[in-house]
Amino acid sequence: MPENIKSENAEVVISGAGPNGLMLAAELALAGVRPIMLERLPEPSDEPKANGMVGQIVRFLDQRGLYEEISGRAGPPQPAPAFFFGGMTLSFAEVVDNPVHLLPVPQPKLVRLLDKRALGLGVEIRRSHELTGLVQDEGGVTLTVSGPQGEYELRTRFLVGADGGKSLVRKQTGIAFPGTTDTRGVTRMAQVSLPDLRRTPDGGIDIPGVGPLGFGFNRLERGTFVFAELQPGKTVIATGELRTEPIPEDMPLTLDELRDSVRRVLGVDLAFGPPAGPGPHPLRRITTQNTRQAENYRAGNVFLIGDAAHVHSGMGGPGLNLGMQDVANLGWKLAAHLRGRAPESLLDTYQSERHPVGERVMMHSLAQAALIAPGSDVTALRQLFGEMVRKPENAAFIAHLMAGSDVRYDIGDTHPLSGRMVPELAVGSRRVTELLRAARPVLVDFTGGTEIAAAAAGWADRVDLVSESTSDTPVAAVLIRPDGYVAWATDSPQETDGLQEALTRWFGDAA
Repeated sequence: MPENIKSENAEVVISGAGPNGLMLAAELALAGVRPIMLERLPEPSDEPKANGMVGQIVRFLDQRGLYEEISGRAGPPQPAPAFFFGGMTLSFAEVVDNPVHLLPVPQPKLVRLLDKRALGLGVEIRRSHELTGLVQDEGGVTLTVSGPQGEYELRTRFLVGADGGKSLVRKQTGIAFPGTTDTRGVTRMAQVSLPDLRRTPDGGIDIPGVGPLGFGFNRLERGTFVFAELQPGKTVIATGELRTEPIPEDMPLTLDELRDSVRRVLGVDLAFGPPAGPGPHPLRRITTQNTRQAENYRAGNVFLIGDAAHVHSGMGGPGLNLGMQDVANLGWKLAAHLRGRAPESLLDTYQSERHPVGERVMMHSLAQAALIAPGSDVTALRQLFGEMVRKPENAAFIAHLMAGSDVRYDIGDTHPLSGRMVPELAVGSRRVTELLRAARPVLVDFTGGTEIAAAAAGWADRVDLVSESTSDTPVAAVLIRPDGYVAWATDSPQETDGLQEALTRWFGDAA
């Protein structure tokens, strides 16, 4: 056992210290579980990957008190008036209770903020320690780890794979990863310097001979062109074309190859050069697009989150919304099980609740890829689709699809709010969001009476009761899980039917 290792046993080990792994570690720590994290890299990566978050994950970060720190803006998140679908800009101005929230943030910055949060909560992060093997039995998992001082074994009750699309955890656990691999297209992308950059008012680029192109994906008849600049001087451009000839996989992308691709897509030359400043600077060619989902998110004492559980196109930015809500769903359940406050069946709801959400993302990412493909038939399809989404009800459908709010968890309660993320309700002078900072269940009683408190008395050790007498609310009482989803609600202070059943189902037997 290398002498720098503090412990050879852990309740939970997380393989991978990206955004999903770090967020899960923090969620567990808030609930009193101190996981050990294994990360093969010596320090958080500066490689640009995702550029922000879209959808309900933004509200979840607000529930944990992280939104203002990550965004740099005061106050709660506000819904976006418009967003992209298949390279088309859709207006959500007429969507009632628009669920699309945006949080632009480069992934390296997000990782460093979550790393700081996890460490501040007492999480042990073992960098330069790589999981190389695992053996599972009824009592837990024995891990083989390669560290700076050699190989060692680590025993854990539960292992969580947050180790990306090529997940060793998933492979060694034997979980199938069905789906499709599309080899028809080629994507070329790089961070570059644009000496004659002409920005448009909406954050896009004005290219002589082409005209204005928007921020993000732009479809042209010969392919797609992507422009993004989230930080001054860090401009990313990319092209997408149909493959017309074999490409040697061992030949690295060059800026000249990207220039030729830009010329084919735009029909004009675009002057750009190598990026300035410290790297890493992305320069890569992607010749396949995988759309795959793990058949099971759990195998015994092993769980998968994020890209280890699902890979798909980044079109529309659903990745972190999907992966980090996996985390929100799993974290409190795993901690409750370890603390003996929930039945074994609670862990099974991770699969039943999150797998359908992953299926929805697979579907709409493929649909967006189809909408942005070249061809006159696709042009006609986009025209028809554009006419359809000008109707508020259709725009609302796409908004909820992109936000991830169109899937309702099977909570076992029939109230319209149950199974959905709690709406932003006023609880006295506070927002209901602020009651979820500690990642504990909350029962909010808007009646100020005694019936609901009496019914929930047996769970006072693990469920926070907040009572506030008010008539200006759409619900009389609401039970909220730590992940922000409603487990039970009632419109009448006299109707507490189902409350104790919900408390038992999600938070264990009464004390």
